[in-house]
Amino acid sequence: MVNQPVPAARSQQQLIELLDVSVTFGRNPVLRDIRLSVPRGQTLVIIGESGCGKTVILKTMIGLVRPTRGQVTFDGNDINKLTEKELTHERIRFGYLFQGAALFDSLTVGQNVAFPLREHTDNDDHAIQDAVISRLAAVGLPESVINKKPAELSGGMRKRVGLARALALSPEVVLYDEPTTGLDPIMSDVINELILRTRSEHPVTSVVVTHDMHTARKVADRVIMVYPLSRLEPDEPQIIFDGKPELLDRSGDPRVTQFVQGEAGERLMEMRKMADLRLANQR
Repeated sequence: MVNQPVPAARSQQQLIELLDVSVTFGRNPVLRDIRLSVPRGQTLVIIGESGCGKTVILKTMIGLVRPTRGQVTFDGNDINKLTEKELTHERIRFGYLFQGAALFDSLTVGQNVAFPLREHTDNDDHAIQDAVISRLAAVGLPESVINKKPAELSGGMRKRVGLARALALSPEVVLYDEPTTGLDPIMSDVINELILRTRSEHPVTSVVVTHDMHTARKVADRVIMVYPLSRLEPDEPQIIFDGKPELLDRSGDPRVTQFVQGEAGERLMEMRKMADLRLANQR
């Protein structure tokens, strides 16, 4: 299955839309003509090898990266036309779990989770403390971690603190950037279960970037696979799969099969050919 065209008329159910979005950093193109819609309430998982632009897609959705060309809309608003104040207001509707959790090392766990509440609400200290305890409990962490620093926590605990902070403002959309990277299989599945629980307990739209096929199969309503531009022909779509997770194993595209099954053979041959070509050009 390949990238499907997006209807010209915007459905009221499409919360996030990327319309012919291209992103170039300097002379390096990363995304090309991406057309993608995320319906309200859907959990979309984005897979693909390192460097294919998965995280860039995530960052364009929240306005952290502006497209070189094309349009990004959130709830019907073109985010590139918003003022900085308007964009900040829209970002409050998002929660973002960064790679590695991206906690403030100098702050305690409690202060990290409280940070968005202090920045964007008028709640008093007592209300914020109650919210922090509630959010930590929701991700399976006891009140006793509140005064610990991130350095005192395991990788899995830091991820859960990051998720508690992402959920602090009860966002409409949660963006997860490699939520299970670096975790053991048990802790990875704990994070997967928390993603599922978040969706079941709150009316939330989720976008998950991951290399982890177990995560993709477990949490996704829909999966897209993004392919590196450097390995595509000029007229080939960059999204090479778009469908339900159970269809991944039935894809007729060998590139999808290779990634899903973790087969390195063809990719190694490709890398050797590229290396040989570089050597030939240097002679």
